[in-house]
Amino acid sequence: MGSRSKIKKEVEKAYIAGFLDGDGSLMLQIKKRKDGKTGLRFMSTICFYQDTRHANDLNWIKKVLGIGYISKRNDGMSELRINGYDSVKNILKFLSPYLRFKKIQAKALLQACSILSGRKFKLLKKKDLIKIIDLILIIQHENYVTKKKRTKEELLKILGLTP
Repeated sequence: MGSRSKIKKEVEKAYIAGFLDGDGSLMLQIKKRKDGKTGLRFMSTICFYQDTRHANDLNWIKKVLGIGYISKRNDGMSELRINGYDSVKNILKFLSPYLRFKKIQAKALLQACSILSGRKFKLLKKKDLIKIIDLILIIQHENYVTKKKRTKEELLKILGLTP
């Protein structure tokens, strides 16, 4: 019985990774915040998308992963979001062996979450911020985004790292 259970877990991981590869996204964003001295924060996110008529698959993924929240959008889509450096890091470690199309993004997001985890924004060193910008650019480059992507110069300016 033990080996069947292990096989089932491996199949579930592979299925969820495939779902993320096809109908998901990995994001590392710089967000404005009203509290705090810097007025900025980094946000790491794993997101799974599905037509709301088939949202049960998202509930199943949430149950297997044991984390996340599901929301319905106005365009008939639902999404399962997982936020937070430690949560994103743990899920990516869980799924990474099975990812195909998002392997580069996952590696970059894992690195960023490792740098950011347990550290306050204001305590990040300049070299850490520059490394995070480079990781954001890797993730951006690999994403199929229709919105305008930010350049390294724009990101440096946002973080106050330009002369």
